[in-house]
Amino acid sequence: MSMPFYVAPEQMMKDRADYARKGIARGRALVACTFDEGILLCAENPSRMLRKISEIYDRIGFAGVGKYNEFDQLRIAGVRHADLKGFSFSREDVDARSLANQYAQMLGQVFTHEMKPMEVEILVAEVGQRAEDDHLFHILYDGTLIDEDGTCVLGGEADAISARLENAWERGAGLRSALGAAVGALEGPERTLGAADLEVAVLDRANGRRMFRRIEDDEVASLLAD
Repeated sequence: MSMPFYVAPEQMMKDRADYARKGIARGRALVACTFDEGILLCAENPSRMLRKISEIYDRIGFAGVGKYNEFDQLRIAGVRHADLKGFSFSREDVDARSLANQYAQMLGQVFTHEMKPMEVEILVAEVGQRAEDDHLFHILYDGTLIDEDGTCVLGGEADAISARLENAWERGAGLRSALGAAVGALEGPERTLGAADLEVAVLDRANGRRMFRRIEDDEVASLLAD
C-alpha cells in the first residue's frame, strides 16, 4: 500500500504565494499618488481597449495589475457592491474602506481554499473633501490589506519603482509635478514612456459629484512637456 502524498500547509501557502507573485511580476506596473487636488492613477498600458484603471463610484477609483480577466471580475463585483449600497442607503454611505475589506475577504478566501490563487494586486482609491481624507487601499493576492500613505506601486519591479517615486514625489504638489514623478518612476533610467504608452486618470475633488476623470493622450503629453 502506497503512502498518501503529504504537503505541509506552510509549503502549500508558500507555493501559492510564489505562483501569484510570478504572475503579477510579468505584468506592467501601476503607480498611484496624491496631488493637491486629488489622487493620480498612472499605469504603463499601451492598450486603449483593456483598461487597468476604472471608476467604481462617485469618489472611488479602481486599479489592477496581473491577469486582466481576474481583476476585471473584481472590478465588476465592486461596481455592483457600490451601486447596491448606494441604492439601498445613500450615495454618501459608499466608501473605499468597506469595499477594500470586501475585496480582501474575497482574495483571502480564494488564496486559502481554491486550487489556484488569483494573480492580481488591486488598488481602491477614494478622494475626500480635504487632502487629509484621501485614501489608498492596496490589496494583495492573498487578501492582505494595506492602507498606503500618499503613494502606492503595484506590479512588476514594485520595489525599484517605489524607491524612484519616493525620491521624486512631493506631498501637496500639483498634477503636473505628480504626473512627472509617476512617469519618471515607471520609466527608470533606461526607458522613455510617451503618452501613448500610458493610461492616466485622476480623482479630482473639484470635479463635481463624479470625481473620476480620464486624462487623454493630448493632455498627458502637454502635462509632461517642459
